[in-house]
Amino acid sequence: MDSIYRSTTGKELIRRWCHDRLDAWAVPHERTTVTAGSARTHVVLAGDGPTTVVFVPGTNFNAAASLPLATALVAAGHRVLLVDVPGQPGLSSGERALSGGRLSWYGAWLGEVIEKVSPEPVAVMGHSFGAAIALSADSPRISRLVLVSPGGLTRLRLTPAVLAASAAWFLRPRPTHSARLLRAMLAPGRQPREELVDWMTLVARHARSSGAPGAAVLPTRPVPRLVVTGEHDVFLPPRRLVTAVRGTLCAELGVVSAAGHLVVEERPEFLSALLEDPGRSASREDPGRSAP
Repeated sequence: MDSIYRSTTGKELIRRWCHDRLDAWAVPHERTTVTAGSARTHVVLAGDGPTTVVFVPGTNFNAAASLPLATALVAAGHRVLLVDVPGQPGLSSGERALSGGRLSWYGAWLGEVIEKVSPEPVAVMGHSFGAAIALSADSPRISRLVLVSPGGLTRLRLTPAVLAASAAWFLRPRPTHSARLLRAMLAPGRQPREELVDWMTLVARHARSSGAPGAAVLPTRPVPRLVVTGEHDVFLPPRRLVTAVRGTLCAELGVVSAAGHLVVEERPEFLSALLEDPGRSASREDPGRSAP
C-alpha cells in the first residue's frame, strides 16, 4: 500500500521523535497498540479519574505532539487515552489507502478503538480533522463530544497568507518556515513552542500531508456535543463556522478568546475544564462570548 512517508529513514526519524517525546513526558503513562479497521493503532493511556477522555488529534498531529493538552487533562483528574490516527505521521499505521479518504471509515475505526481500550463510556475530544472523525463515530460508548475547531462541517478558509506559509513549509522545509506556518495557526502575537517547530519540520521533510477531511458523516444516535473554536481561527473563523454548527448540529458555537486554530496548544487548561461540567452549554464556555 502507498505510504505517507517519503522513505524508510524518514519514517524512523518521525517515530524516534515521538518515542523521545513520550519517554521524556513527566506524566506516568502506558502505551499499547491495538488493531482497528485493519490498521495498527498506537494508544497512550495516562491519568486516573471518573471520566475517560479520548483525544483525537488533527492533521499532522499525534499523541506526542499533543502533550500540553494531555498534561492538562490528567491534571484536571481525567483518565486520558491519546490515539495516533492511522494515515497521519506518528506511531500508528502509515498506510495511506486504508481509509480511502472516507470519514465513515475513520468513524468506524474510532468506535472500534474505543471498544478495545475502554469498557466504560467515554467523552471524546477531537481537534480539527480529529473532531470530524469524532463526529463520524457511532460507538454506543461515546457519551459526549467536545469538538474543537471541528473540520467536516464547512470548507476551510484559505487566505493568501496561509497559502504562502503552507507552500513555503511544504516546498522548503526548514524551521523558519515551520514557525511561520504555526504562527498563522495561533492567535496574533503568540509564538510556537520549539518542540512543535521541530515536529512540523520533520513532517514536511519526511511525510506527505493529507488534505481536508470532507463532510462528516453524522450518526443517527443523538450525542451531546460541545463545540468551540478560537477567536482568531484562520481556517474556521467563528463567523464562518457558526452557521454550520447551528444548521448541522443544532448547537451553539463557543468562542475561545486569545486563541487561533491551535486552541489545543494555546488553551489546554481551559479545554480540560470543559469536561468538568457535562451540562455546560456552548454559550458559557468562555468568559468572552458565544459566536454571533
